[in-house]
Amino acid sequence: MVSSSHEALHRIFQQDPGLFARAARHLGVAFPPPVSTVELSTDLTETQPLERRVDTLLQMNTEDGSFLLAVESQGRPAPDKSASWAYYLSYVYAKYRIPPVLLVVCADRGTAEWAARQVDIGPRQWCSLSLRPLVLGPDDVPVIDSPDDAARDIPLTVLSAALHRRDPGADAILNALAKALKGLSADDENTATTFIELTEQGLGATQAAELWRHLMAVDLSFFQSQTAQQLRAEGRAKDLLLLLGHRGVEVSEEDRERIVGCGDPDVLGLWFSNALTATSTAEVFASEGEAGPDAG
Repeated sequence: MVSSSHEALHRIFQQDPGLFARAARHLGVAFPPPVSTVELSTDLTETQPLERRVDTLLQMNTEDGSFLLAVESQGRPAPDKSASWAYYLSYVYAKYRIPPVLLVVCADRGTAEWAARQVDIGPRQWCSLSLRPLVLGPDDVPVIDSPDDAARDIPLTVLSAALHRRDPGADAILNALAKALKGLSADDENTATTFIELTEQGLGATQAAELWRHLMAVDLSFFQSQTAQQLRAEGRAKDLLLLLGHRGVEVSEEDRERIVGCGDPDVLGLWFSNALTATSTAEVFASEGEAGPDAG
């Protein structure tokens, strides 16, 4: 199953294709920024019953010409992946007749080192094809911990947070990103919500994700879109279950589903307050305002 963090590491380039040229500078490679982009089908399946899909495929049109950008999010080394990547590049070049570039994004340093190897395909006497991916890992994207720097390039800051999610500097990146997002105008709510969601996905199941949920609930509470509200609710539901567990309050499977399924952060906040002193889930849920028989 494809994880959310996997999705974020390539979807960020769909959201802002120009991020590729800015991020590639940290690899010492100068690509011109796109003047336009075309999102292409990621389906590389042939007529045979074999399905192949690249994570993200973009046609990047620049003043110097066009190229195809194939973005792969890679969580761990995979021995067969080099052959698949070579196939992707050969296939899209044959199909579109546009030069392709493979970008592999890795949140793990060991995986990034593995992915960056040049792979020569052919017998030792003659290399018929060389695979040379561009790789963005934690050591290739800077720690962006200044709110001013974050505001100048929010997509790059989201990528920085995702790639440094296990590093000591993750908290500073997230605080800077939260301040940058808070500085967006009300007209940019949809944009902010998209980057909030991508950050949440990119952090995966890490301690940094807990901090981000807290920042969303406090510093970014003014974003009232459905997605942002849902993400805040998920964080509050998790906090409520943790509190009940620490206090030894028994939570049935039905109660757990009720808590996790509640999408209203305000209701979850009331339940959390009750949970501080409650001895049963019945006392927790009483905050919904359920009237007794004598209520008028």
